[in-house]
This record gives sequence, C-alpha cells and structure tokens, in this order.
Amino acid sequence: MSTPSTAHARIRRAALPPLTALALTVLGAAVAGPALAHGDTLNVVITGQRAGHVTADVTWENDGDAVEEAVAATVNAVSADGTRTEGPWKLVRDPGRAAGWTTTETLPAGTWTVTVEAGFPSLGRARKEVGVPVADPALTAASPTPAAPSAPAAPGSSAPPAPSAPPASSPSSAPADPAEGGGSTGWWTTAGVAGIALLGAAAGILLRRARRRR
Repeated sequence: MSTPSTAHARIRRAALPPLTALALTVLGAAVAGPALAHGDTLNVVITGQRAGHVTADVTWENDGDAVEEAVAATVNAVSADGTRTEGPWKLVRDPGRAAGWTTTETLPAGTWTVTVEAGFPSLGRARKEVGVPVADPALTAASPTPAAPSAPAAPGSSAPPAPSAPPASSPSSAPADPAEGGGSTGWWTTAGVAGIALLGAAAGILLRRARRRR
C-alpha cells in the first residue's frame, strides 16, 4: 500500500517529461522564429571596391532584408597571377547603406579574386574578380588649377589711361643747320673754301703779269 507522499512523487515524475518537452519546444520556437522568418542562409554579394576597400551587400536570402545583427565574415583576395594574397580581413559596417559592408584594409592596385565567407548569424559565401586602378600622382599634379575669376570693377571707378608722351628726339639724330648759331663748324669750312679761291685768283693774276713782262 502506497503512502500519500509516494503517490505525489509518482505524479511529479510522470508530469515532468511533458512539461520539459513543452518548455524546450517554446524555447526553440522563440530562438528559431527570426531565423525561420528570414531564412537560414545569407545572400552575400560583392559589389566591387571603393579606393581599394572591398564593398559587399549582406542580406537574408529568404526575404532580402538587411542583416541587423553583427556579421562575422572574412575577406581573402588572390592576385591574378596567384603570387600575392591579402587577408583574411573582416567585414565592417559601411555607413550610409543598410545592407552595406566593407573592409578597413585596402587592396593594392591590380586585379584580385576576392572571396567573402560569412559564418554568423548564418552561412553565406561570394566570390568575384575586383580590379583596383592605379592612381597616377603625376596626372593629379599636372592638372591645372582653375584660376579664380577676377572681381568686376565698380562702375565709375575705372579712369581712362593717360596718353603716353611722345619719345624725345635725340640731339645727335637731327642734322646740323649751318644757318643757326650752333653751326660754327660749317661757317669755318665755308670761309676756308673762299680763302683758297681768293688765293688761287691772286696767283693767276701774278702769273699773267709775269708773262707780259717777258
């Protein structure tokens, strides 16, 4: 014959498994609810690069919603010739884009095969060839800087340019006028020629007289 305490213990042991199963079911539904709503796979799309930073969009595959949780994903890159590798890097939030993610590190110039692998809050993977152009500092330095436009002159403030004075004539460039007071050299030359002519005439007269006397 069983006592009342033994009967209560049997009832508790019999009721425990169904209660435990119900609690686990409710807990599992609460945890799996958001995952079932969004799906169990992440859709990772590598969109390219920005100044060498790898950019990607991460959404839920089922409904395309952006992932609000922190995404644990790694980024690896291999050069086109396979001689260089970069990574593993982690994805961080890209400000301004709800589904945007990027890397803090930058890829060198060249062509790279980029692979993104996500492990939380769900699995996702993407691979794409990304090209990083070469930045030419010479082109940047050689580009002319546009000159600032000059301010227009205020009305009435501009004055007409003063007329330029005619060039002064050089004293040596003008021919000397013998009639002017400054032509003393010309006067002496004329007097000399007249004196020579008079001497020549006097000499001619003396020669004629000498011949007549003979």
